[in-house]
Amino acid sequence: MSLRCGFTTGSAATAAAMGAALWLLGRPSSWVKVKLPSGSTLSIPLGGCERIPGGAQGWVFKDAGDDPDVTHLSAVAAKVRLHRGDRVTVDGGPGVGTVTRPGLPVPVGAKAINPGPLRMIRENLLEILPRGIGAQVEVWVPRGEELAKGTFNPKLGIEGGISILGTTGVVRPMSEDAVVETIRSELSVIRAEGFDLVCLAPGNYGRDFAASLGVPGSLTVNVSNYVGKSLEACAKLKFRGLIFIAQVGKMAKVAAGSMDTHSSKSDGRLEALCAYGALHGMNSSWIRRIMECNTADQAANLMAATIQGRMALEELCRRARDRAKALSGAEAAVLTFSLPRQELARSGPLEEMIEAMRGL
Repeated sequence: MSLRCGFTTGSAATAAAMGAALWLLGRPSSWVKVKLPSGSTLSIPLGGCERIPGGAQGWVFKDAGDDPDVTHLSAVAAKVRLHRGDRVTVDGGPGVGTVTRPGLPVPVGAKAINPGPLRMIRENLLEILPRGIGAQVEVWVPRGEELAKGTFNPKLGIEGGISILGTTGVVRPMSEDAVVETIRSELSVIRAEGFDLVCLAPGNYGRDFAASLGVPGSLTVNVSNYVGKSLEACAKLKFRGLIFIAQVGKMAKVAAGSMDTHSSKSDGRLEALCAYGALHGMNSSWIRRIMECNTADQAANLMAATIQGRMALEELCRRARDRAKALSGAEAAVLTFSLPRQELARSGPLEEMIEAMRGL
């Protein structure tokens, strides 16, 4: 079954502004046709319009489709006031966050309305406004401050509300691009604040293990399954060094060169562990026992009970570290663990990097 697409907060804000403008022009409508950056159009129903002092406001109930978005079915509103001229100005109001940290596409102190939605609002309004008429638009989001608690905004330094986002105007369920862009944004914010060391950790287990070692949470980024794209982002941002902490199953994939660790894209965890075990002298009986394990954690814990197995796990970390250094262009230290929170092996100047991070 295919998943249903939705529309972004940027498209919702554009539609709300268009609805209010049409209402002021004496052309009220129950829906509007928004022109997207791709040149295609999207029909969006309006929640309603009403008069306000000096203008009108419209609102739209944001539809995220089948994407698990905290803003799904929340209202996004726009107040519009018309004036003589041909300029359309856009600002944020209550419920739209304010940027407080550098590194994002919006300057510090401005409302978190990304460049794409700004262009969409301006261009769509100019399409429907008569020549010589401009507009002042204020986008606001009821319950925006509350909704923002369920987003990445607090981590990115966006305070007081949600962001108005959307490069394409369309939400694709569980979009890989959206997740990767969030990771890049976090890395960009850290780098823009002058930090040149970062910790990459796939998932909550990795973050928790990093925290238990004393790695500052503000310098730890959850890279999910997108290890390769995160390392490439580190290279582009010119980080000096990085720590990579991952559960042994993911570390085995990275050591073997699989940089997207999602189960639908790569596996071979037990095979990788067997290969490193064989390289370090584990006999065929041990290799068979490893291959018969149900999980990578079970296999690694079994290996950790032998000298050869521990050497194999150290080799796994060295290989993963080499790949991290090659992709990021930075010094790297790696650590792998199994549940419940048992360190298995490490490679590189881990303690020195953690100490340096804590001193930043």
